[in-house]
Amino acid sequence: MGNAQELVQQKRENEASNRDISRDDAITKPIKNYTKWSRVSLYIVFILAGQSSATLLGKLYYDKGGNSKWMATFVQSAGFPILVPLMFFFQKPKKTSAVNSSLANLFLLYLFFGIILTGDNLMYSYGLLYLPVSTYSLLCATQLAFNALFSFFLNSQKFTALISNSLVLLTISASLLAVHSESDGTTEISKGKYAIGFLCTIGASATYSLYLSLLEVSFKKLIKMESFRVVLDMQIYPSFVATCGCVVGLFASKEWENLGAEMEEYKLGGVSYIMTLVWIAISWQIASVGLLGLIFEVSSLFTNVIGTLGLPVVPVLSVIFFNDKMDGIKVIALLLAIWGFLSYVYQHYLDDIKSKKASSSGHGNEVLSSSLEPC
Repeated sequence: MGNAQELVQQKRENEASNRDISRDDAITKPIKNYTKWSRVSLYIVFILAGQSSATLLGKLYYDKGGNSKWMATFVQSAGFPILVPLMFFFQKPKKTSAVNSSLANLFLLYLFFGIILTGDNLMYSYGLLYLPVSTYSLLCATQLAFNALFSFFLNSQKFTALISNSLVLLTISASLLAVHSESDGTTEISKGKYAIGFLCTIGASATYSLYLSLLEVSFKKLIKMESFRVVLDMQIYPSFVATCGCVVGLFASKEWENLGAEMEEYKLGGVSYIMTLVWIAISWQIASVGLLGLIFEVSSLFTNVIGTLGLPVVPVLSVIFFNDKMDGIKVIALLLAIWGFLSYVYQHYLDDIKSKKASSSGHGNEVLSSSLEPC
């Protein structure tokens, strides 16, 4: 009899404890979700503002007399020192039972990503030099297509009808721009240079998509630590390597010898020349922090989708500030690219709903199984 009473009392205590845990979960879960999506929203703002500003300022540099490809590449990574003070505010997390990367592995990882950034930034510089900024921005939308391909092989991303639809639309959009170069008003640029700019922009988009997918793999399988400090390290150290590579390229190409004359001949003046380069560097760092933060919080695929969200903004601003032509072919290419982007977004929305249902179903099964356990 005494044992039966003890079992009843123990059961009541367990039920009370479970109610307390459920109540605590109900309180803390919304707070955690709010905090996470606050960070995600901030990262999105960083990407859109930084990317748009850096692209427009980069075109301003070329339009007003700048001509150094290596300098334009240099400023895309040279702004990393502004992030260094943040390293003192965000400490590295303590090592867990998971196997963290050794210093040698991290060094090789930073070196590898730094080299990729150097080549990728250089291709973007050539693309921005030889193409109108509206065409350049539309071609950058092909990052989604390349990202889907790399995510399929590296991040287990599944192809769906919506994703396939997006790939087709983005391919057609890029093809329209390729065969209709006359719409850009590039009479002062030879067809050969236009082709170089076109191929470099496509190549840079593919390389950048590979970079994003490899970053996601590195966060999940190599670094295995979760903190904003990890995001900062992945931005600062590869940027340092890329900056060193750009300095070597600047001297090897002897473009450094013309920088003084370039600054004097800059149409907006020497001070504006320096400030343009400084703000390009700052803008790219802001965008990069947002990019790495989104990869860390969500995925490389979602990050690329958000990066493409600025697609309609830059061509419109280029028409206002740089007098780019926006004829019928380019409008069609823009609409197709936006359609492709929306297909990606809707697929992500469906995946999110599906994951939430699966999570709710799993939680319900856990509650049911716990209630069926013998006392």
